[in-house]
Amino acid sequence: MKKNEIKGHSAMLLANGMWGLMSPIAKLVFIGSAVTPFILADFRIIGAAALFWIVSFFTKKEHVPHGDMLKLFFASLLGIVCNQGLFTIGLGMTSPIDASIITTSTPILTMVFAAFYLKEPVTGKKVLGIFTGASGALLLIMSNSGANAGREGNVFGDLLCMLAEASFSLYLVLFKDLISRYSPITLMKWMFTYAMVCIVPFSYTGLISLDWSSISTETIWCIVFVVAGGTFISYLLSPVGQQNLRPTVVSMYCYVQPIVASIVAVCWGMDQFNLLKVIAVCMVFTGVFLVTRSKSRAQMEAYAASRAGQKQSE
Repeated sequence: MKKNEIKGHSAMLLANGMWGLMSPIAKLVFIGSAVTPFILADFRIIGAAALFWIVSFFTKKEHVPHGDMLKLFFASLLGIVCNQGLFTIGLGMTSPIDASIITTSTPILTMVFAAFYLKEPVTGKKVLGIFTGASGALLLIMSNSGANAGREGNVFGDLLCMLAEASFSLYLVLFKDLISRYSPITLMKWMFTYAMVCIVPFSYTGLISLDWSSISTETIWCIVFVVAGGTFISYLLSPVGQQNLRPTVVSMYCYVQPIVASIVAVCWGMDQFNLLKVIAVCMVFTGVFLVTRSKSRAQMEAYAASRAGQKQSE
C-alpha cells in the first residue's frame, strides 16, 4: 500500500470514529437539555467555521479563484448544509437504530453515483465488499436494537437521514477534483462559512431564546465534543481521505460508525461484546478491504492499454 493511501485510510478511520462517537453523545444532548437538533446543527456549523478561520491564520494562505469559490458553495450545500443539517434534525426525530441503518446506504449510493458521473467500474469485488460491509454493519446495529427497543423510529426523520446520506454521496463524487486542489483548512474554512450563511438566518431565533442556565455542565462538554471532535476534527481529516482514496472507498468507512457506537455502549455498561459482534466487525473490515482492492477506472484503462500494446507487438 502506498504512503498516500495509508494516510487516506488513517484519516477516514479517525474521522468516522469521531462521527460514530458523536451520534450517542448528540442524543444525550437532546434528551438532557433544551438544545434542539436545529440549535445543535447551528452550534456545529458556527463553531467549526470559527475554529477553521482561527487555524487558517496560522497556516499558509491559498488563493481560491472565483470559479472555485462558487463550486465550494455548492460543495458546502451538499457536504455540510444538507448532510449535517438534515442528519442532525433527522436523528432528533427518529431512533438511533434507524439512523444507523440508513447510514449503511452511503457506499451503495456513492458507487452508483461514481459509476454514472466518474465512470468508475462496478466490479464484482466492489459489490461483494459493499454487501459484506453493509451486512456486518446491519448485524452489529440489530444486535444492539434491544437497548433501544422502546424508542420508535419516525418516517419523516428516516427520510431526512436518507436525504443526508444521498447528499454526502453526491458531494464525494461531484467534488473530488476540487477537493484535491486545496488544503483541508482552506476547503473547510470556506465551506463552513457558506454553510453558516445558509443555515443561521433560518434558525437564529432558537439560539437567541436558548436558556443557557438550564444546561448542565455535562451537556456543555457534550456539545463541545460534538463541535470540536465530531465536526472540526472530523471535517479536517475527511478531505485528506478524499484526496488520497476513491469516493467509494471513502464512503465504506461509514461502517466504522456503528462499531464505535457499540464500543461506547459497552464502555457505558449498556451492552457487552459477544461472538456476534466480533463476526460483524470482521465483516465490516473485510468489506472495506475488498472495496480497497477492487480495480479503479484508471487501473482498468491502464490494463486495457497494456493488453492492446501486447497484441500490437505480437
